[in-house]
Amino acid sequence: MQEGSLLGKRYQLLEQIGAGGMANVFRARDLMLERYVAIKVLRQDYSRIPAFEARFRHEARAAANLSHPNIVTVHDFGMDDGQLYIVMENVPGKDLKTLIRQKGRFSEAEAIPLMVQACAGVGYAHRAGLVHCDIKPHNLLVTPDQRLKVTDFGIARALATIYPEERSEVVWGSPQYFSPEQARGEAPSPASDVYSLGVVLYELLSGTLPFVANTAEELARLHIEQEPVPLSEYVPDISPALEQIVMKVLAKEPSARYRTADQFGRVLMNFGIDGDVPPPLRLTPEAAAMNNRRAAPKTAEVPVYASVPATAVEPVSHPVRVPPVSAPVAAQSDDTSSLPEIDWLSVLLGLLALLAVGGLIPFWMWVYFVYNPPIR
Repeated sequence: MQEGSLLGKRYQLLEQIGAGGMANVFRARDLMLERYVAIKVLRQDYSRIPAFEARFRHEARAAANLSHPNIVTVHDFGMDDGQLYIVMENVPGKDLKTLIRQKGRFSEAEAIPLMVQACAGVGYAHRAGLVHCDIKPHNLLVTPDQRLKVTDFGIARALATIYPEERSEVVWGSPQYFSPEQARGEAPSPASDVYSLGVVLYELLSGTLPFVANTAEELARLHIEQEPVPLSEYVPDISPALEQIVMKVLAKEPSARYRTADQFGRVLMNFGIDGDVPPPLRLTPEAAAMNNRRAAPKTAEVPVYASVPATAVEPVSHPVRVPPVSAPVAAQSDDTSSLPEIDWLSVLLGLLALLAVGGLIPFWMWVYFVYNPPIR
């Protein structure tokens, strides 16, 4: 496909705005609805390989079933001249990896609102029964007004199809960001996405990754065995509470992390609201709404349309052969923040109701004996 082509007799390709290992991205115009869209077109050589074709279709289906302000919307899917394509929401701005390269490290006030939004999008996917499995800053698009959207569900897994005992010798994903259990070829879970979000937050705050190596296999080993350098060594003035949160989500054992992205997002939001982060800390309306994870998503919201950045399409996440290393000892978490939060107001009201009911028992007994005196 080239600029100027008419795709599916409906989409006019205007310019190429991204290129990756398996697909190219074009800014296009939807002639039927008269709006600008972004179209990811699978490369012709990959279109002939059933595995890549299946993955491309899977990405379209997975993302099309998700409607959330912090997830890139998929509008259409089709094939033209033997090439598959996905029509997506047009998102202005750049991916988070590009911003990190340009800016270096982010302050706490800059990083937390972005991560809260990332947790909102990924948490919605978790509630919809999907594990993203490839969270990385390349797949987090940031608009000029600091709205963040999650994209690329190409290797997402449905929770219903994941068996706890499953194991694979080859793992798909990004070795810099995947979790220890993914590195071992074990079944992913929402806690695996939480770990990847923790790696992204670590990189945002420090300007560097927690683990660096020359090969994917060595990176996998580091995720499994090595503890990351404490953030305070890179950022001496970092809040101890925030450093503790990051180290918790980077725990080797999934049970020692926050269970879902929603829970991680609430912890970060509460950290910001409590005043530990200096102004200006502005949470978007979408991030604030995420504080109640049971709330239904607002599917009627109008998405923002503009172009996907050139770096939004990364090379295919290459399969990594699992290194023969032993599993680490389960980490014991002394942080009780992962326990369910107690609503003390509800507890107090319940106690008052119990006292009120208990106080009526003697009264009714007195009434009964007034009208039914005991026979002597």
